[in-house]
Amino acid sequence: MGDKNRKQWDFGRFVETLSYFEVIPLLNWVQELFQSRPKDSQNKPDGAKQVGVILVAGATGGVGKRVVKCLLERGYKVRSLVRDIDRARSILGNEAELVVADITKPETLTPLVMANIQAVICCTSVRVQPVEGDTPERDKYNQGIKFYQPEIVGDTPENVDYKGVKNLVEAAIKYLPQADVKTIFDFTQFTQSPENLDNLKNIWGALDDVVMGGVSSSNMIFADNTAIFTGNVSTDNSGGFASVRTKNFQPSINLSSYEGLELRIKGDGKRYKLFVRTDSSWDGVGYSHSFDTVDGAWIDVRVPFANLIPVFRAKVVKDCPAIDKSKVCSLQLMLSKFEYDGNLNPHFSPGNFSLQIESIKAYGGNTLSRFVLISSAGVTRPGRPGINLEEEPPAVRMNDQLGGILTWKLKGEDSVRESGTSYTIIRPCALTEEVGGKELIFEQGDNIRGKISRDDVAELCVQALENTQACNVTFEVKATESSANNVGWERLFSMLEADK
Repeated sequence: MGDKNRKQWDFGRFVETLSYFEVIPLLNWVQELFQSRPKDSQNKPDGAKQVGVILVAGATGGVGKRVVKCLLERGYKVRSLVRDIDRARSILGNEAELVVADITKPETLTPLVMANIQAVICCTSVRVQPVEGDTPERDKYNQGIKFYQPEIVGDTPENVDYKGVKNLVEAAIKYLPQADVKTIFDFTQFTQSPENLDNLKNIWGALDDVVMGGVSSSNMIFADNTAIFTGNVSTDNSGGFASVRTKNFQPSINLSSYEGLELRIKGDGKRYKLFVRTDSSWDGVGYSHSFDTVDGAWIDVRVPFANLIPVFRAKVVKDCPAIDKSKVCSLQLMLSKFEYDGNLNPHFSPGNFSLQIESIKAYGGNTLSRFVLISSAGVTRPGRPGINLEEEPPAVRMNDQLGGILTWKLKGEDSVRESGTSYTIIRPCALTEEVGGKELIFEQGDNIRGKISRDDVAELCVQALENTQACNVTFEVKATESSANNVGWERLFSMLEADK
């Protein structure tokens, strides 16, 4: 009798599921062969890239191009704000996303430019060059301002270093997450383009009870600026669950400094599960939390990591260690007739279901900088009482001649400090083309003189995004002549006092 009531099992969908999650290597090899594309060329979800985009302004400049390179090498997704796509591509290569915009023209800083940004690094500055001209590679400029008679070409310091920075921070602040929040997925900032839809399909795949003979089916679709986990769950063939799961993040996401995950959702009154996996294997332990939805209402669901239950095939795993938040490999959403250890889901019913998701974020983390600005040492010195200009760098002595360059940089700093977003303002001494990797000196008060490699400034920008003690500080930096075997970034940042 039982066999007569069994529904036909979809073997093809079973194979498709195993292939999508690369459970059987041979299946993937055959698929790649017929699709005529090597495995390495396929997009895979990158752990760092799922936590938002780093927007780099001034990306083709001497420091900016190095910042882009450092970020890409660390696995960040980078969006470079440029004015000339062809020139930028020749400088930055093909890995970084390029968008055309100009910080001096606020109308170009559109939602498309700002979509899904996690932080901003601003490397913009006016163009300074020798009065007598320079080589295409800017050889004279790269020697340093003390070796030539400088002039400003193009736009003015007021427009770039003050108004431009102000435009950028005012546009970005509408999109930047809170300083203690890490965005993992923000579907409200997806644009419904074929590329984004393909990316969504390549990250989230169906994992239904077809893997155990069931007939439930689900999918993750994109509509109305949300992702929708939807489908039909059936208890036929002893089944009863539908789910979507991400492919393994490569590399895994480090959420060790966060308290939990927050989902912005609109459901149908059913109870769902969230799984967080730290094991990259196909069928390992998942850390689960059940949550109820309100039919037709948007709610925020917070899932503390401390409340996650270690589960293997719907059974609680006793004596299992607490979740390792430092290596989150994948996420999974599920609707199941079972809770845990054979207990039934009290808010389950077979049939169609729909769970809309606006975002998935980590909350309760340490405060991190969201806006990094490269300014300049010396910005407070023009007009300072008692200063000996003969002892000052050329930019200080020639501030008026150069259109008030340092004065306007200081006003640009003020616009960042007054914006309300978390920030790091870096004031490097004279920039050089020397190889980086030197011991660095941080100071506050705008009194030091010296030099520093653009390589070291670029690395410093990335470190500022990752170090909690770099938040809401303004400081000067120069290099010593000694090479650094291991830069103590935490020690350097810990010496700084937060701005008042």
